[in-house]
Amino acid sequence: MKNALLLMLSGALLGAIVASFIVPPMLSWYTSPGGLPQGAAIPAVVQIPEVIRYATTRLMWGQTIGALIGAALGLALSVATRRKPTVVPN
Repeated sequence: MKNALLLMLSGALLGAIVASFIVPPMLSWYTSPGGLPQGAAIPAVVQIPEVIRYATTRLMWGQTIGALIGAALGLALSVATRRKPTVVPN
């Protein structure tokens, strides 16, 4: 039980760290306008607080999902490497 919990927590931490590196480039790719000629200006009025709230919310959701996936992989690794108890005959 202790081994399973340790692997789950380690997997969750590793998943959150990996998501911290993967999610920001994905956010910038997802929000970049497509189909504009190179160097064209984008006329827009930007609400900075909304942009910051959107980006941080998506980053936190990405880290949460990464932590959940890491915990699930840690649990699967724990189950896969579980040792069967040996019965010693009397």
